[in-house]
Amino acid sequence: MVLYAIVRIRGTVDIPRDVEYALRLLRLVRPFHTVIYSKSPSLDGVLEVVKDWITWGEIDKEVLKMLITKRGRLVGGRPISDEDIKKIFGMNSVNELVDALYEERIQWHHYDRYVKPIFRLHPPTGGFKRSTKKPYGSGGELGYRGHEINSFLTRLI
Repeated sequence: MVLYAIVRIRGTVDIPRDVEYALRLLRLVRPFHTVIYSKSPSLDGVLEVVKDWITWGEIDKEVLKMLITKRGRLVGGRPISDEDIKKIFGMNSVNELVDALYEERIQWHHYDRYVKPIFRLHPPTGGFKRSTKKPYGSGGELGYRGHEINSFLTRLI
């Protein structure tokens, strides 16, 4: 199945109310916050509303593993360890957790009582390569970027 990594790029100034509400529904309240969701028609509709403030694409297993191990946090701010994965998800390793996320046996945001549903990332190493006000296809950073999200995420982690 397809997992989307959704990253908020733009800030909070001059946002229409419907876009602000949709970003809040996605839990993207600050720039460089990232969430992981499975592709669905309802998610595609929300992404179309907020496409001028975020970028998204299909995340690879290696990048997802790196995202969980380096930037994943428990409620309370503590990093996620292998013991926490065993206790919360019932999995033996991060690789097994990533496989379960890809097969849609579990969804990351359903465990928000134990783990934080967002990943707080840094600004990109080396800065943005393009404009943060244009779509990805027109020489910018916003909107859908497919598998190119993986190289972008590695610069953010």
